[in-house]
Amino acid sequence: MNNKIRKNKKSKLTNGLIVLILAGMFALTFILIINAHVKSSVKGRIVTPDEAASMDADCILVLGAGVRDNGRPSPMLVDRLLQGIELYNNGFSDRLLMSGDHGRKEYDEVNVMKQFAIDRGIASEHVFMDHAGFSTYESLYRARDIFETERIIIVTQKYHIYRALYIADKLGLEAYGVASDPRRYAGQNIRDLREIAARVKDYFTVIIKPTPTYLGETIPINGNGDLTND
Repeated sequence: MNNKIRKNKKSKLTNGLIVLILAGMFALTFILIINAHVKSSVKGRIVTPDEAASMDADCILVLGAGVRDNGRPSPMLVDRLLQGIELYNNGFSDRLLMSGDHGRKEYDEVNVMKQFAIDRGIASEHVFMDHAGFSTYESLYRARDIFETERIIIVTQKYHIYRALYIADKLGLEAYGVASDPRRYAGQNIRDLREIAARVKDYFTVIIKPTPTYLGETIPINGNGDLTND
């Protein structure tokens, strides 16, 4: 009798393990399919700076990244800013939209980004700040609804640009992406893995289309960027 009970328990454990393995395989397959879909659906919208020249975009949207405690932009953000400034100087658009996290007084991505551009000769009134770009989704939603953009060039690293373009497309924006990857960044392998999860998350986010943390009055991108100064 005891042997029979032990066999039943062993059989249940084995069946349970098989179910867990199958469930894990299904979940992994599901994640990889969504990840591949997000990337493949927008890869044709990743362009070189030369290819972006014919766009006549409403603005160049530079997506925020980390700022150091000393107020200096991280290497990743520096490269995004330099690429955005290069596009501006080459006449691809006469407006820069710096979108990042300024949700706390002690942490401010967007003023750092704007000052970086001003220090390199760009007129302050041509540089807009989105202080509530707390996520890629919110940055693009607000670019559309607050800054009234329709046609944009997005600047960020290539691993991130697929998701940004996918969100833009689902929000009805005509967007193209220029990747800013002049070097390899520390921790990129972990960042790549996290981005797969983020693509899956935003695949569902753009179906639900939640309202961003903050909206407010419109600030047309063809106006004066100093209206966004704080």
